[in-house]
Amino acid sequence: MIKAIIFDCFGVLTTEGFKVFCNKYFKNAPVKRAEAQDLMDRSSLGLMPFGRFEQELSILGGTSVETVRDYLSDNKPNEPLFKFMREELKPKYKIGMLSNASANWLPELFLAEDIKLFDDIILSYEVGMAKPNPDLYELAARRLKIKPQESILVDDVDRYCQGAQAAGMQAVLYQDFDQMKTELQKLLNQSA
Repeated sequence: MIKAIIFDCFGVLTTEGFKVFCNKYFKNAPVKRAEAQDLMDRSSLGLMPFGRFEQELSILGGTSVETVRDYLSDNKPNEPLFKFMREELKPKYKIGMLSNASANWLPELFLAEDIKLFDDIILSYEVGMAKPNPDLYELAARRLKIKPQESILVDDVDRYCQGAQAAGMQAVLYQDFDQMKTELQKLLNQSA
């Protein structure tokens, strides 16, 4: 039986400026895109200060730090998802957030009432682990006081969904709100 739903932040709960930046500056440069992802991963683990991440990303993209900041700060909340969480999910399930993040941007991204929807929030830089490390998914379940099998992860990155499944969770790969809602409802109905 499913007791909790765990959401990724960037790309699910909010748009993701980093992906938009990479799509513009590294569209036809897979090696540079991989380097950018490596920079993001190191920052998300707390191994690189965010300011240095911005500088390195600007050098890699051949643009200014200000341009990088403009892209990275252009994240808008997924209002339909928050409404769905508030009205349909929160009354029945624990709600978690599990994000590869290099800092706590939540107060800048979301209203206080939206942050209060979460029973637990794990930001990778705070715990020194990032998805798809299986220990991180187990930590998320433990902090929600459930077993991994009693949860579903919603993430927009396939390898992070696979990591959750390897840890015993179910997963929904987020493509858009309607697709996610349909797939999530199907899993929830099957577990009832």
